[in-house]
Amino acid sequence: MSSRTCLILATLFGFLSVLLGAFGAHVLSDTGYLERRYVELEPKQVAGMTLTAAYKYYQDFQTSVRYHMWHALALMAVGLWKSQRDSKVLSLAAWSLTIGIVFFSGVLYLLVIGGPRYGGIPWGRLAPVGGTALLVGWIAMLVAACQQPNDE
Repeated sequence: MSSRTCLILATLFGFLSVLLGAFGAHVLSDTGYLERRYVELEPKQVAGMTLTAAYKYYQDFQTSVRYHMWHALALMAVGLWKSQRDSKVLSLAAWSLTIGIVFFSGVLYLLVIGGPRYGGIPWGRLAPVGGTALLVGWIAMLVAACQQPNDE
C-alpha cells in the first residue's frame, strides 16, 4: 500500500469514526432504538454486573468507535512513516490496520445496529478476525521500528 493510499484511508476512517460516534451518541442513545431492538434479549453479565442488552450493545458500539479512531490515527502514522522510509513491513502494517478496522469496528457496528445474526451471519464471530489483524498491524510497526536506522 502506498503512503498516499494510507493517508487517504486514514483520513476517511477518521471521518467515519467521528460520524459514527455522533450517530451513536445522538441516534442510538437518544431515540430508544437499542432498547426497542433488544427488548426481548436477556440481560448480559459483564464483569460481575448485570446489564440490559441495549446498554451492553451501546457500550460495544462505543468501543468500536474508539478502536476505529485510534487505528485510523495509527494508519495515518504508518502513511507518514512510509513517506519517509517505505518497506514491506510498513505495507503489512497498513494492510493489517485497514483490514482490522473493517473487520473489528465494521463488524461491531453491524452487530449492534443489525443484531447479532443480521443477514444470518453470526457477526460476533468475525470481530476476532479484525482484532487479530489490528494486533498484526502493531507487531508489524514494532518490527519496522526495530529495523529503523539509529539516528544518533
